Amino acid sequence: MCKFFLLQRHFCQESDWYPLGYSEVMCQDEVLLTTSLSLPLLRRGKVRDVYDLGDALLFIATDRISAFDCVLASGIPCKGRVLNQMSLFWFEFLRDTVPSHLLTADPAEYPRKLTKHRRMLTGRSMLVRKARMIEFECVARGYLAGSGWKEYTAQGTVCGIPLPSGLREGDRLPDPIFTPATKADTGHDTNVPFKYVANVLGLELAGQLRDFTLQIYERAAAYALKRGIILADTKFEFGFVGDELVLGDEVLTPDSSRYWPADSHRPGGPQLSFDKQYVRDYLETLNWNKQPPAPALPNNVVHKTSEKYEEAYTRLTGRTLNES
Repeated sequence: MCKFFLLQRHFCQESDWYPLGYSEVMCQDEVLLTTSLSLPLLRRGKVRDVYDLGDALLFIATDRISAFDCVLASGIPCKGRVLNQMSLFWFEFLRDTVPSHLLTADPAEYPRKLTKHRRMLTGRSMLVRKARMIEFECVARGYLAGSGWKEYTAQGTVCGIPLPSGLREGDRLPDPIFTPATKADTGHDTNVPFKYVANVLGLELAGQLRDFTLQIYERAAAYALKRGIILADTKFEFGFVGDELVLGDEVLTPDSSRYWPADSHRPGGPQLSFDKQYVRDYLETLNWNKQPPAPALPNNVVHKTSEKYEEAYTRLTGRTLNES
């Protein structure tokens, strides 16, 4: 079976990307673009619908996909389940490193008023503790890519951090770096230096966030590499439940991370990826001004994107969605 990917704005054929033994099972779930529960809707994000249950929050991961800060007209089959199950996997994996806001992902343990929604909630939802979220994205970068590569080519730095000369796009950095950013409700997050975070939050808390971010990244990256996947960079969100600092929102998903197949890693240009870069590259071929309304995606792009998300989940966890 021939697979397709997009690279540098061109369609290319590739038959060897998927590893021997990978069994493709195309998601047959009906696409879920939005939810409408008879509960207070706290917010509707680019992907997640969050409901207020009083003493807890209900997170529902839909199949929406965004690019260039626009939610696209097409959903990606099973994307929400992948994001939800991936976060659950990593919350469990990291529980002896950092606590999380997770209470349960078993709909049987949800409040009774959610019983009628159990079928929809199964596999794509979680109940979490309310947290006072810290207004910074905590980003860890282990490889030179994306906006970091653009800054490096112009200034020799990434988020103001000097790096050795002569690095190529896709190269592994000498050591992972912490590159925080301010959160933006609309538009792009803005990279800020560590000292800015320290001025806002205090040096002690800023140091905790940096240390946790790099510790989590290094542990997750080492695990992923054993599964044949490079974790190039990722972002985390932290908050407080009482006085306890916890990991919140999503964690180490293809939406919040840059995942590359290790066997195809070739520094010196863009890399094959398991994230939504495939969709971004397709959109770059269109005559679209990157303003709403966003276009719909053709079926082949929808299906290949779904496959990428599912394969990332299967390779990292050793499970299929049906086993979750």
